[in-house]
Amino acid sequence: MLRGLDEELRAHKYSHVERERRFLVDPIRRPDLTAAPHLLIEDRYIDGSRMRLRRMTHSDTGRVVLKLSKKYDVADVLARPMVTAYLDEAEYALLAELPARALTKRRHPVDAPGGCFGFDRFEGSLAGLELAEIEFDDPAIGTAIPAPAWTVREVSYDPRFQGGALASLDHAATRALLAAR
Repeated sequence: MLRGLDEELRAHKYSHVERERRFLVDPIRRPDLTAAPHLLIEDRYIDGSRMRLRRMTHSDTGRVVLKLSKKYDVADVLARPMVTAYLDEAEYALLAELPARALTKRRHPVDAPGGCFGFDRFEGSLAGLELAEIEFDDPAIGTAIPAPAWTVREVSYDPRFQGGALASLDHAATRALLAAR
């Protein structure tokens, strides 16, 4: 499997590998994050592409980071090549004019056995959906990270929980997805 990933990276020589796992959060056992610092993440999944335009605003400093990213499809969803370009306001505004599906979430850092997880609380048509994700460098360690006690199940391999798919959901589709916990 690593050999195939190495070949994929050579084909996209400006990529880095994003390794992450995702878990569906249990709404009853989730941590209380009412006053916790967070990132406000506003994504735009550009129609007809695999590109994502992202605005991240830090709640404690107000600092804004703007970027354009593309994740490549590979067999191993836990290790996907990704390229990212950081943008200024004018570049972001230009790209924000493209037709896209929007997604907004607040990401809180939460320490748990295995590392620091990003706890994502979605807004808008995805309100009620909460996911935890953790990024890792070493694939052997990443697969050994335990699921936090406040999660229901791992959704890393479920394409319905990838950003582009989530951005396409309306309220009714989100309710149906959550009902299938």
